[in-house]
This record gives sequence, structure tokens and C-alpha cells, in this order.
Amino acid sequence: MERITKPGFTVIGKEGSTRDGDGFIQRLWADANSHFGEIAPLAKMENGQLCGVWGAMSDFSRTFQPWEENFTQGLYLAGAECRDDAEPPTGWVKWVIPGYEYLRVESSPDAFPATLAYMEQHGLSLAGAVHDFTDPATGKEYMLFPIRRL
Repeated sequence: MERITKPGFTVIGKEGSTRDGDGFIQRLWADANSHFGEIAPLAKMENGQLCGVWGAMSDFSRTFQPWEENFTQGLYLAGAECRDDAEPPTGWVKWVIPGYEYLRVESSPDAFPATLAYMEQHGLSLAGAVHDFTDPATGKEYMLFPIRRL
């Protein structure tokens, strides 16, 4: 676990919600991955690599608050970090995510509850929704827990 800061950034992806039923996240990723070529020219690149692949989350108000009803209800955007001036093609959605200080934790089956417990023990609270992040340079998957809005 490490603390990182990330200024606001843009993700263009395929959006769905928990109201879409079981397996909706997997369906979003299948759709996004099979049509990635449509947003590839918009993707933010660094050293020839994508800057990030995001499973971004928000509450239903689209204010990037944590999922509701004990983290079981909310919106999910499966996509890639893109240039801030990029306009999404038809069928894609653009989210501009505010900057935060995050706790970055490698993904694992117990990462979410373990990190929430750690935060409670250390007097930290969520300042926004948790995001999934895959680092294209390493292939490692992380969860980012926002603890302070920048």
C-alpha cells in the first residue's frame, strides 16, 4: 500500500450500472476491449504506452462519491485514460475525474475490505469512489482509494 496523488484526469469508456444485473462489469469490459480501436487515437500515451486502463466508479449522482448501499449500487466506466480535450465517439462516455490523494493497493480478493479496515484503524475515510486501475507498463492491477480531494 502506498499513498499517491493524481491530478484530475479523463477516462473514456463504456458505462454501466449495478442496475444492469450480474456480470455487467465483465460485459462492459468485453464491449470496451472489442471496440478499443474507436478510442485508441484519443488515449493518453507515455513512452509509447497507454497511461492507464480504468474501471472508474461513481455513485448515481455522478459526483464520484462511493457506491451506495454498502458499496453495492453505483456506476462503472470501463475505459482508458484519454486526453482531456478528447470527445467520446458515439456509444462511449467521458468522465472527468477530480484529483485526489489515494491509497494505492494491489488488487486481490480481500483488498477492498482489508483497506477499508486499515483506513478505519488509521482515522481515514473515503473522499470519493474507489477506482480499479491497470498499469499498462507492468500489467499490475490496483485499487485506488481516494482519501483527500486535491
